[in-house]
Amino acid sequence: MLLAIDIGNTNIVIGGIRNGAIAFEARIATDRLKTSDQYGAEIKSMLSLFEVKPRDVEDCIISSVVPPVFNSVRTGVMKVIGKPPMVVGPGLKTGLNIQMDSPSQVGSDRIVIAVAALAEYEPPLTLLDLGTATTIEVVGKGSAYLGGCIIPGVRVSLEALTSRTAQLPGISLDRPKRVIGKNTVDCMRSGIMYGTAAMLDGMLDRVEEELGCTTTVVATGGMAQFIVPLCRREIRLEKDLLLKGLNIIYQKNRR
Repeated sequence: MLLAIDIGNTNIVIGGIRNGAIAFEARIATDRLKTSDQYGAEIKSMLSLFEVKPRDVEDCIISSVVPPVFNSVRTGVMKVIGKPPMVVGPGLKTGLNIQMDSPSQVGSDRIVIAVAALAEYEPPLTLLDLGTATTIEVVGKGSAYLGGCIIPGVRVSLEALTSRTAQLPGISLDRPKRVIGKNTVDCMRSGIMYGTAAMLDGMLDRVEEELGCTTTVVATGGMAQFIVPLCRREIRLEKDLLLKGLNIIYQKNRR
């Protein structure tokens, strides 16, 4: 079994991949204060939860956008499975032609998602990741990674709104009943949820206008399942792009 780990700003996604299929997926909270021993214990506990023994893990691959946490998780993994994991970064083969000013600055999760999407869809592609940040990335023909946009995420926007306004309460991000809210909570919920959906619709129009062609739009990330149904554009929802992409990159570079 391949252990695939993506370290995000809010959650760490842990997946087990057997014969190309995702056997299990779990999430633990990202905590900059945890030690390698704590992360190792949590990873071992997750394996046990899905009845996987450490000796069943043949190898591991990690992508990370949180440098302070990366070393702790990497060391924790080594303590559990007894071997160093493969790390997504410069030097690995991805099949992408990254046309950015500084290719090394592109987040590893962006690369992983693009690789996974290209395995299932024909470019040009516009990829949405709705997590701590809402990101848009564009992949053109010839597997050319053209660039994208970074926008405050849904929960980040809500936290900023409630923390900087004295009379606005914290709310749950349920689907709004209507656009025109009839009370403070409904007004906030509509603004955050429909506002994000409308922003994505508008940004997709502008991206395609700049490209001069239509694209296949694919969305992933924790908030995608809540926001995508509110969008007017046709958007394909793929919740496991990160794990699929990690498996593909591992297969391209396996020892």
